[in-house]
Amino acid sequence: MRVAFIVQRCGLEVNGGAETHCLKIAQRMSNYWDTEILTTCALDYMTWENYYPPGVAEISGIKVRRFSVAQKRDITKFNHLSEQIYPRLEKTSIQKQEKWMQLQGPLSPDLIAYVKQNEHKYDAFIFFTYLYATTYFTLPFVAHKAYLAPLAHNEWPIYMSIWDSFFEKPRGFIFNTVEEQKFLKVRFPKASLRGFIAGIAVEPPQAYYPEIFRQKYNINEPFLLYIGRIDPSKGCEELFSYFMALRSQEFTSRKLVLLGKSTMPIPQHPEIMALGFVDEQTKWNALAACDLLIMPSPYESLSMVLLEAWAVGKPVLVNGRCDVLVGQCRRSHGGLWYTSEDEFQVAIEKMDEQVRNQLGLQGKYFVEKNYVWSKIEEDYLKLLS
Repeated sequence: MRVAFIVQRCGLEVNGGAETHCLKIAQRMSNYWDTEILTTCALDYMTWENYYPPGVAEISGIKVRRFSVAQKRDITKFNHLSEQIYPRLEKTSIQKQEKWMQLQGPLSPDLIAYVKQNEHKYDAFIFFTYLYATTYFTLPFVAHKAYLAPLAHNEWPIYMSIWDSFFEKPRGFIFNTVEEQKFLKVRFPKASLRGFIAGIAVEPPQAYYPEIFRQKYNINEPFLLYIGRIDPSKGCEELFSYFMALRSQEFTSRKLVLLGKSTMPIPQHPEIMALGFVDEQTKWNALAACDLLIMPSPYESLSMVLLEAWAVGKPVLVNGRCDVLVGQCRRSHGGLWYTSEDEFQVAIEKMDEQVRNQLGLQGKYFVEKNYVWSKIEEDYLKLLS
C-alpha cells in the first residue's frame, strides 16, 4: 500500500509533539507500507514562515514532500478574531469560523492541489491533528480514503460548529488515549469514530548519563524538570508561580530546569534554569538526572514526555485539570496530580525518595507493557485493513 501522512510541519528541527509523532509512525509503518509525508515548508508554528525549500527531501529514510505556505500568520489579526469567536461560539457563522481556520494556518494551496490531483496514487491518507488548516481544508477531498489522528482535547476550538460535519468525514480514526476517544464521543455523538487507541512507542537510548548532565550545567541540587514549549498555553505561567511560592517556604535547595523553546518571558529567579532546545541525548540525560518530571499543561491528548520519564523510571507530577494526564497517571500508578498551589506543594513534599522510586518503577512497567511498537504497528495495520 502507498500511504501519505499529512501534518502541518516536518523536520529534524521541528519541536512539536504531533509532528514528532507523525514522523515516528511513518518511519515504523514504512516496514509495511510505502510511506510518504506531505507537509509545508514551515518551521515556526507561530508565523508559518517558509523555511524549508519546497520539493522532496528525505528524513530518517522517509520521503518528505513539502509545499509552500501562501501567507505568514498575522498573530494580531488571529488573536483578535479568536477573541471575537470564543465568547460567541454558538452564534458565529461557518464563514467566520473558516476565516479563523485560514488565519490559524498553515494554508498551502499547493498542498491541497497536489492531494486533489494525485489522490489516485495513494491508497490512504492519514492526517495528524484536527486543528490545523492542512487537515481541515485537505481531508474533505479524500474523505473516502482518509484517516484522522485527531490529537484532540478539551479546548475551545473543538466546540466550533465547523467540526460537527468534519468529524463525520474520515473513514477511520486513531486515538492516543481512552480519554481522548471518550471526549470525542461525547462531543460528536453523530460521528462513528471507528478506530483504535494506539499512542506511540518509547525508545530510550541504550545508555543515559545523569552525572554528565549535572556536571555540564553545574546542577548539584535536586531538581524538577519541564520539557516542552515554554508557553502560557502549556501551563508554564502557573508553574513558575507555584514553584516560586514553593521555594519561598522551603529551607532546602531545589531547582526547576526547563528544556525547550520559549515563547514567553521566564522569571529571573536564581533557581529557575532555562537551557533552551537540547539534543536527544541531553534530554534523556536530564530525565535520568531529575527527581521528577513536571507536566503543567491543562490540554494534552497524549504526553510523550510522560512516557519517556517513566521509561527511565522517573515519577511525574501533572496538572489535575487535564483528564488525559490524570488518566495516564491513574492507569500507570506512575505519578500524582495537582489542581491548586497548595496541592502542588503537598504533592512535592509527599514525594520523598521512596515514593518517587516506587512511582517511577510502576510507570516503567506500564510503558514497557503498553507502549511497544509491535502493538502500535498492529493497530495501524488493522486500521487500514
